[in-house]
Amino acid sequence: MRAVFFVPLQRVMNEHKIINDPVFGFIKIRRGLLYDIVQHPLFQRLNRIVQLGLASVVYPGARHTRFQHSLGALHLMSEAVKSLTEKGIYIFDMEEEAVQAAILMHDIGHGPFSHVLENTLISGISHEEISLMMMEQINRDLKGQLNLAISIFKDEYPNKIFHQLISSQLDMDRLDYLRRDSFYTGVTEGNIGSARIIKMLNVADDRLVVDAKGIYSVENYLTTRRLMYWQVYLHKTTVGYEKILVNALKRAKLLAREGREIFASPALAYFLKNDIDAAWFDSHEEALSNYAELDDSDIWSALKVWRHHDDKILATLATDLVDRRLFKVEVTEEPPTEEYLAAIRSRIVDAMGISNEDASYMMSLTEIGKDMYNPEDDSIGILYKDGTVRDIAEASEILNVQLLSKKIRKYYLCYQRV
Repeated sequence: MRAVFFVPLQRVMNEHKIINDPVFGFIKIRRGLLYDIVQHPLFQRLNRIVQLGLASVVYPGARHTRFQHSLGALHLMSEAVKSLTEKGIYIFDMEEEAVQAAILMHDIGHGPFSHVLENTLISGISHEEISLMMMEQINRDLKGQLNLAISIFKDEYPNKIFHQLISSQLDMDRLDYLRRDSFYTGVTEGNIGSARIIKMLNVADDRLVVDAKGIYSVENYLTTRRLMYWQVYLHKTTVGYEKILVNALKRAKLLAREGREIFASPALAYFLKNDIDAAWFDSHEEALSNYAELDDSDIWSALKVWRHHDDKILATLATDLVDRRLFKVEVTEEPPTEEYLAAIRSRIVDAMGISNEDASYMMSLTEIGKDMYNPEDDSIGILYKDGTVRDIAEASEILNVQLLSKKIRKYYLCYQRV
């Protein structure tokens, strides 16, 4: 008679921490390296940074955090590794742990309100570069346990499928944020079949591909991604609200550099008073520690005080943000004429009694271009039973891939209502 062995429930619980996620249910975090990363202060900081910036001005439920997204991406990565190994693709235990660690930390360098700080309080350095700096800091704290994870993140590891799972047109990052953002915004059209896509993942010629049976899920994923960008991420009201914040921070930075008194936390004051770029990060050790201190609460607390500042521009912009007084936003496919911009600027100058130069803080013109699929950039391959691989652009019968890959450009003109 065959012996049956039962794994005690207590042992499973001791090996993992269990988190109840509203999107994917129970997420297991293995004790050891992964749990140590989650417990690290640089990772815990993500609890204080919202995933969708200021999108809650349109979708009030969109207040989930980068912390939640990172755990969701970890869960999907675990499912992807499991799916690939079930298809006979051998993955070493150390590779599995490393790719899980890398996806867990992929967003760790985001600043307050996600992308708003880039090119505002800092310039010439991306959140990915700062993420790498923070990973290296955690690696030092963990005595070099993240060497392989960092190698995968930087795409220096010979087996390229692991980097593709982290960063590609069909990675675990995107699969989580589309599903999660759809859930919290209530935009049900954005709900993708992430489980189906992961089950269809395969490897051909050392490249991550999708089994032909999963082509319909990939088609849905690409169309959903396009919808989510224009309906949520680039919603005109959200873009207009973000421009108020960008202009408020730029104004506060100008005043701080002029020696005016500006209320700010020590970390925020550091970025207001200095021009921070990649070279500054390289030559000033304290830059990263000050950046790590920044989160959404620094910005909101400053804005509440700035409402009462004696600078009319800063006070108006801060009041707009705190009291939800939105910029008027006009979206066009062609740039507005100089005459039209001058007329709007003139109305603002007359109504507020400010100079033409100061009126530039009360309006913003942004060109936004986005393509949903680029066949030249790490394209999505469809694997057929005979072993051939075709790009989704060729394999799909219903997708207008020319439309999906076309870079759509729109002009967002945002200005103070007067």
